[in-house]
Amino acid sequence: MVVISLGGSIVAPEKPDVDYLTRLRTLLEEHLRVHGEERLILVVGGGGPARFYQAAYRELAGNDSAHPDALDWIGVMATRLNAELIRHAMGALCRDPVVTDPTAEFAFTGRILVAAGWKPGFSTDFDAVVLAERYGAEMVINLSNVERVYTADPRTNEDAAPLDAVSWSDFRGLVGSAWNPGSNLPFDPVASERAESLRLTVIAAAGRDLDNVARILEGGAFVGTRIGPG
Repeated sequence: MVVISLGGSIVAPEKPDVDYLTRLRTLLEEHLRVHGEERLILVVGGGGPARFYQAAYRELAGNDSAHPDALDWIGVMATRLNAELIRHAMGALCRDPVVTDPTAEFAFTGRILVAAGWKPGFSTDFDAVVLAERYGAEMVINLSNVERVYTADPRTNEDAAPLDAVSWSDFRGLVGSAWNPGSNLPFDPVASERAESLRLTVIAAAGRDLDNVARILEGGAFVGTRIGPG
């Protein structure tokens, strides 16, 4: 079982990236053809739709009056829209409805299961961790628009250095412990706490580099950051 947290920023940076999604589908189809018993879970983020609608709500409410739960619910709904698109794009590989509560009873009868946001308080990274625990996966592949985890935010700190591997304790020191709706972090702090307690490994990598994604799926050498037990 492979669980992939698929960042909305690569699914729909502003609008759905049909070319990217077509190439991703081809990659997953080929991977599943070669690995006849394997199944995949894709947990999809909100991307551009989440950002645009959250920004609109902040403007309507006044930035100081925007409620975090409302921002989260808007983001959740954006993840569900993106997930519905991907579910249908996967065709016969995905036979079941989009999962919106990873703790509920649901069917997994196809080769791919698609999940979306659940509720306020965390991102879809947390849902991916819950599903990894539920299905006994030891690793989550976190695909975003960031190639590696850095020692600091490279957009604001020119001394930030990329990391090939980092322990959960060190990683949580980088991202903190609080979730803020719309945060752009390598992996959600709430999800990180749960993943550390489960001794999961998370591989953070650039989702648009599909050759690299293929190497991760095949267990080969890859560009990215391995986050795991120290």
